[in-house]
Amino acid sequence: MTPQQQLFVDEFLKDLTAGRAAVRAGYAKKSADQQGYKLLQMPEIAAAIREALAKRSERTQIDSDWVLKRLAGEAMADLAEIYADDGSLKPIAEWPLIWRQGLVSGLDVDETLVEGERLGQVTKVKLSDRIKRIELIGKHVDVQAFAERKEIGGIGGGAVKIEDVSVLDKAMLIGLALRKAAEIKNSKD
Repeated sequence: MTPQQQLFVDEFLKDLTAGRAAVRAGYAKKSADQQGYKLLQMPEIAAAIREALAKRSERTQIDSDWVLKRLAGEAMADLAEIYADDGSLKPIAEWPLIWRQGLVSGLDVDETLVEGERLGQVTKVKLSDRIKRIELIGKHVDVQAFAERKEIGGIGGGAVKIEDVSVLDKAMLIGLALRKAAEIKNSKD
């Protein structure tokens, strides 16, 4: 592997974006996306990236299992855990760790001054997007619950070949694809 290719590997590991990594590694900006794609197809570069990602995962102890467990814990966290029996919010120090590590996106705090000491009372909790977590779990376990695109396979699960499809079927597939594209476009508008 050349020094520039190694630099590409190092840069790719920063954001996992081939085009940007190619530019940062010194490849031409104009063709960076294509060059990045070509570099990723090279066996020695792909192997170097896989090895580096495995080492990083081992070093940080963060892998797909960790991510899924964390998302599941956050998705199932009970809001009642941050409230006292009388219905008031518990002090933040008494919240379960899962709530203090990202489930809350903001707090409104009323502060009062008592004998020169500032005391704060949380009055409102703004929750982070729990639906996004569920969507990420669905994508991770590949339940296709949130799929934006459906793949159609040919005979034996391979690519659709023209000889696999009759003229009527072709027309129906084209119509289905056009209708689906219109639905997606309308849902974004």
